[in-house]
Amino acid sequence: MVVSGQEQRLTGRKGKVRDDKARADRGPRARMRKIMLDAGMLLMQNGIIPSVSDVAEAAQVSRATAYRYFATQASLIQAAVDEALGPILAWKSESQDPEERVTQLVTFAYPRMEFYEATLKAALRLALDQWARKHAGTLGDEAPMVRGHRIALLNSAVAPLKGVLNRQGFDRLTQALSLIFGTEAFVVLKDIWGLDRKRAQEVALWTCHALIQAALAEASTGKARAGTARRNGARSASALLKKGGRVKIK
Repeated sequence: MVVSGQEQRLTGRKGKVRDDKARADRGPRARMRKIMLDAGMLLMQNGIIPSVSDVAEAAQVSRATAYRYFATQASLIQAAVDEALGPILAWKSESQDPEERVTQLVTFAYPRMEFYEATLKAALRLALDQWARKHAGTLGDEAPMVRGHRIALLNSAVAPLKGVLNRQGFDRLTQALSLIFGTEAFVVLKDIWGLDRKRAQEVALWTCHALIQAALAEASTGKARAGTARRNGARSASALLKKGGRVKIK
């Protein structure tokens, strides 16, 4: 195949961008960021919600250096969460069966979520603390902790149902699934009920399947009712026409 000079230049530029990114990911700045993230996550494993200053001290770098990488505590904790979730955020499935896709997501995510449970719970604690201070009027201009990775993941997991459920039904399903996928699910199933991770995962999967089946049954019932209403309407219109009545079609 003949490749034009322009295509060669474009391919070359793309390759250079990839190489530059790979070098940046392995460069001094990336290594320093990784050192501070590791220090922060270790503090979280020990039950601390670290400030940027805490991480600077633990990583043995200056506060000025630490703040160049993480301007706020929220950005630090968010970066730690992203590091902890890692491959979960890139999860994909080739299956077109929504129940199978959700099973794949939960069984893939739950073990890693347990391994980094302390980090994820530190993020939850910070979010709850910020909520309390916001409602007390003492949060000030502190950057909020942004959470919500589960939304995109669950939307992806049940994506094959977009053509089956209406928008309201699809959104309600993903909202319901979010109750048993995330740190809060671990708090309920492990901390309150005392389940181990395997049993908590089984309960989560049972709930996922029940919710999907309920959403499909509801959609099927709604379509059946709509079909019955249309048929009844058609029969009524036919009866009126036979009697010489007039039917206004909208």
